[in-house]
Parts: sequence; structure tokens; C-alpha cells
Amino acid sequence: MFRKIKTIAILLFGISYSVFSQEKIAIYLDDTKTISERVEDALSRMTVEEKIAMCHAQSKFSSAGVPRLGIPEFWMSDGPHGIRPEVLWDEWSQAGWTNDSCIAFPALTCLAASWNKDMALLYGKSIGEEARYRNKNVLLGPGVNIYRSPLNGRNFEYMGEDPYLSSKMVVPYIQGVQQNGVSTCVKHFALNNQETDRFGVNVNVDDRALYEIYLPAFKAAVQEGKTGAIMGSYNLYKGQHCCHNQYLLNDILRKEWGFEGVVVSDWGGVHNTREAIFNGLDIEFGTWTDGLTMGATNTYDSYYLAKPYLNLIKKGEVGTKELDEKVRRILRLAFLTTMNKNKPFGSFGTQEHALAGRKIAEDGIVLLQNKNNILPIDLSKVKKIAVIGENAIKMMTVGGGSSSLKAKYEINLLEGLKNRAGKQTEITFARGYVGDASGSLDGVNTGQNLSDNRSADVLLAEACTVAKNADYVIFVGGLNKSEHQDCEGNDRLTLNLPYNQDKLISELAKVNKNLVVVNISGNAVAMPWVNEVPAILQGWYLGTESGNALAAVLVGDVNPSGKLPFSFPVKLEDNSAHALGEFPGKNGQETYNEGIFVGYRWHDKKNIKPLFSFGYGLSYTTFEYGKVTAEKKEITSSDKITFTVTVKNTGKREGSEIVQLYISDLKSSLPRPVKELKGFEKVSLKAGETKTISFTIDKAALSFFDDKKHEWVAEPGDFEALIGASSTEIKSKIGFTLK
Repeated sequence: MFRKIKTIAILLFGISYSVFSQEKIAIYLDDTKTISERVEDALSRMTVEEKIAMCHAQSKFSSAGVPRLGIPEFWMSDGPHGIRPEVLWDEWSQAGWTNDSCIAFPALTCLAASWNKDMALLYGKSIGEEARYRNKNVLLGPGVNIYRSPLNGRNFEYMGEDPYLSSKMVVPYIQGVQQNGVSTCVKHFALNNQETDRFGVNVNVDDRALYEIYLPAFKAAVQEGKTGAIMGSYNLYKGQHCCHNQYLLNDILRKEWGFEGVVVSDWGGVHNTREAIFNGLDIEFGTWTDGLTMGATNTYDSYYLAKPYLNLIKKGEVGTKELDEKVRRILRLAFLTTMNKNKPFGSFGTQEHALAGRKIAEDGIVLLQNKNNILPIDLSKVKKIAVIGENAIKMMTVGGGSSSLKAKYEINLLEGLKNRAGKQTEITFARGYVGDASGSLDGVNTGQNLSDNRSADVLLAEACTVAKNADYVIFVGGLNKSEHQDCEGNDRLTLNLPYNQDKLISELAKVNKNLVVVNISGNAVAMPWVNEVPAILQGWYLGTESGNALAAVLVGDVNPSGKLPFSFPVKLEDNSAHALGEFPGKNGQETYNEGIFVGYRWHDKKNIKPLFSFGYGLSYTTFEYGKVTAEKKEITSSDKITFTVTVKNTGKREGSEIVQLYISDLKSSLPRPVKELKGFEKVSLKAGETKTISFTIDKAALSFFDDKKHEWVAEPGDFEALIGASSTEIKSKIGFTLK
């Protein structure tokens, strides 16, 4: 009985029996001491072997603590959209738990599309509570890699093409998670902008683009969000793998930004012991038990930062200075998470979290087109709605790679619309196309049987017949989370919709003029039928409450207010990575020839009209902008300047508008974008209401990175502040001068 009580004490409190009996005066257990004091005390009591054990995995998702000293092990979990189900110790296969079904939150593209920092905080708080309840100390997310190409299979996990938007959205997410005593692990640092050859591609990019486009969100995560951990990426930069990259991890992350947290490798992202020792990595995780191959067991001691590291120390070939620095950082994280006695208990799979996810989903859905105001659907006047398309019934929480989830439940659009319409409106369904009938990954199965052996012609004919006799047709298509779509490990092969959907949409448009296309994707898609279709809704991957959120927008319970976090090009060649390069690279090299001209910056430079522009989104109401004013016409480099604009809701219902501030440098010694986002605010307005929005900027918003000087420069001269409803819909502008 005594042994059982002792074991329970160890599990619950993470403090071993020896601590209670022999180490009562240990400083590291005294939370009235500073973290630095506690770290140094704990470090002084550890053996070299114990320190080494903390620097590498001991299972698929855990790394060792120090049982002798009562320092608990770390448990990590994917992902950015929900807490991954438990897997076996050494395998990806399911552990068979029956109580690990989570709430699936919307994909991060949807969160970014909300342009709402309050939603980011709610997201972080909610998913942090789920992680805490499951005793996950580190949440592997969020992802903030820049949307460079619409073919990147992992774009759905990121926050769009603009570094400023990503920076402002990631900080409250981090703060929400970490208030639960759970650390975020922001990923993938850095330049992880493709999945093809992701383990071996070397990225070539100039320093201006690195600092202006690809690093700002990571910097904000570190300096403003105070993330406890950063995950390295698989690719190489300057010929070194990013999980042990001198320039990225030591020079930039540690020295320039002052990062005090832990650097975690992506699973299997470590390739060299000496580089891992000296180039900034703290904890090595692996895809398989030795980090390299499938099938080996009990070989965690073979990791690069395990026995190979210990042997180098014992031989005297390396010292312990770097080891102590790694363990200091790991211990610091432990005192903020696993050994933080003030952390809350959290909660898991709750209705509160499901409704939070729905709120975020509703806030991020984007209305792209609404000719003749055919949306919202007035259910009191509509007798029959035809729902067409596989994505109306396909569960999307399973698949996509490491963000795949075992959701407690998932409402699809067909269910959501039926829930909302009740019996007053007849809802019919036709498959329309067969995409991916499977629904399983790593042992998680949706339980759906979507197999259908009918030919494309038969499916098309059935869909048109069902659509012809309906008052409204809602086509639900787009991508899914299968290989070569929105999925980790593979990039898309084309910008067009798969499974013959383009033809299907065009045929539906011929038989019914009240056609609404709901595009489910985390990426831009080509829309050759855009002029044939009256209404288009960008639906993202919305998680547990997906169908209810989409139905609420379609019938007008919710006024859509999301705006695009990335541009939709008309064709692939309108994207700079494809216009100027050979995406996804050649002979193991991918060169970012476009430099800083990513997304709307490229469209502005080349005067390319996008299909739908960055920052674009419609509403069921209308807004009128006043003239932007500035508090002064001239500023110095030490000044701040405030711009003010009024916005009025000129429609008949309440709605939210996202007011965007762009800055233009009218004359510069180096090439600069025509304009860059430097402020945004989401404002809710009742019908007829007017509000005043103010933006205050300083010289940072006027600066560019001078790669010759290796510093940020704000050149004196003339600038313009532009207020827009999107990057292509500028409402007014005003000039000012930096003296």
C-alpha cells in the first residue's frame, strides 16, 4: 500500500519520494525563488547522463525528466487545430484510449481570415485548456510560415501571405495558450514553404526577403508573444538543416532576438551530432525510434543528442558548456509548465470549446461573390434546397498529416443546413463527384463509408436533375486533406479543382441560376467558372462545428465578415514564385527569385489583377468610408503619427468591417513594394452606426531591411498612408513626410 501511495504522489505532483525525504531545502522546489535560481540549483544536482536524457525523446511525444529529483518528463502534442489522440509509445498507431476525442478547431487560415485578435486569443485560450487537461506541456503550434505558393500542401496550417497580419494574429494565440501553463512551440523555423523534398531542399533567399517577409511573425512570437518553444524546420538554409542552423538559431534567434526558450527539432529533422550540439538545438525528437528509420525499437539512446553526444563528452572531444545551456533552457520551460503549481486544471471536449470554435469559424468565413444579393437564403420563402458535392458530407478533421484529429464530433454542411432549416424546407442531396472515399490516418477513422462506383457522367446527370428542381443549389466542393491537396508531405499538382469539379459547377450553373459555391480549402483555387456563378463562399476547414457555422452564414443568422489572408490568383503564373522560379525547386535547390515581392506585393508591382485580392471579403451590409486624416504632416524618426478614418454602416443590418492601413514609400534607395499592410482593425457596426478608427505607427512601419548594413532603415522622404477595404480597394490616402 505504501508503494502505491508513493507512486501516486510521484504521478500527481511530479516530485519523487527522495525529494520529500532528502531534498527538503532544495531551492529548485521553492517557487518563491526566481526561475534563474531554481534552474541553477536543479542543474547543479544533475549528472551528465541525466542532462543528456533531457535533450532527446524517450517516446514518440515525450522527453525525459529527472525522476531522482522529481523533475517531470515533458509531454508534447500536435497540433495547431486540436489535441492529437494518444499513440503508442514507439509507434504512430493509436493507443486505443476512449477518452481522447478532442474539439477540432478551425484551421489557422480561417483564424487569419477573421483578422480578429480577440478570436486569436479565444482560440489560444480554448485549445490551451484542452492541452492542459490532457497534461500536454507543449503544444506543437501554431504555424506561421508565409504563404508563398498556392500549391504548398501545408498552407492550411499557416496564417497567410502577409508578415504583419501573421505577426499580429500569432501573439494573442500564444498568450491564450500559455496562460494555461502550456507552452506553444511556434513552427516551422524557418523558410518551410513547400512540402516537396522538404527533408532535403536547400532554400536560397536574400536577407531582405528573409527579414521583411519570412521572419517577422517568428520575431513577434518570440519578443511579443514570449513563446516558450520554437520548432525547427526540415529544409536546409545556407546548406545547413534548419534544426541545427548556426545563422537561424544562434545568430538570429538567440543573439538578435534574445530567445530564452527551447528549440525543438521537427520529428526526424536532426542529421548531425556536432551541429546539433553547437548550433542551437535543445531537444531532439524523431519520426521513428531512432529518428531515421522505421521499425527499430528501444533506440532513443541512438539519437544524435543521446549516446553519440555523451560519448563525445566522455572522450573529451566536446565540453559540457553547451549541454548546460540546453538543460538550463529546458529547466526554465519546466518551471513555467510541468512544475508550475499555479497552472489551472484545464478542460477538454466541452460545449464551451465547441462554441468557441464555431464563433471563430463564423468570424473567418469569407463571402467572395454575391451577385444580385442571392445570399442570405430566406428560409421562409424557400421550399427546396439542393446540396451537391462530396465535401457537403465528408468529414475533414481526419487527414492532412500531423494536424489530423480524432474529433469528439463533426457536423458537416448537409447536417448543419438540415439542423437549421428544420422541416419547413426540403433539403435534397446528390454526390456530384467522388473524390476521396477514405477517411483514416494513423489509426483514426471517420467511420464514414463514402465509396461510390458510379461513373462521372452518371454522377453529373444526377446532380443536374436534383439541382434543376430546387429553389437554391449549394455546391460544396474544393479540396480535401488527401495527398497532393491540403496535406502535409506533398504539394498540390495544379491550381485547378480536382475530381472534375470545374465541369460540374459549370453544368449546375446552366440548370439553376440560384447557385452558391462553397469552396472548402486552405488554399487558393482557380475558378474558371467565376462569371457563371452568382455566389461564392470560402469555407476553409472549420472543425467540429463546421456545418453549423456554414449554415449560419448561408441563411443569414451570421453576417460574413472574414477577409482573405492571401491572394487568389487567376492563374498559377500570376504568383511570383511560379512566374520567376521553378517551384518547388530543382536539383535540391529552391531559389526565391521574387525576393520581397510575395502575394499582393507582386500583383501591385506588376499591375496584375487577382481573382480575389488580399484583404478582400464581402458582407450582407454595406460600409461607407470617410476621408483619412493625419494628426500632422511631418514627423521625425522618434515620433509616432496617428491616422483617423470614419466608417459608417449604410446597410440595414449589423455587420463588421475590417479597416486596413497600408503604407507606401514614395521614393526609396532600394526597391520597395507599392504598399504594405501596417495596421488593421475589425469594427462592428449596427445599421446606420458610424465609428472612428485610429491607427498609430512609428518609424518601424516606414522601415525596410538594408541587407548591406544589416539593419532596419527608415529613409527620410515622402510617404502615403492608405486606408482600404482590401489591398485593391483603397478608399482614401494622405501624404506625410519623415524628416
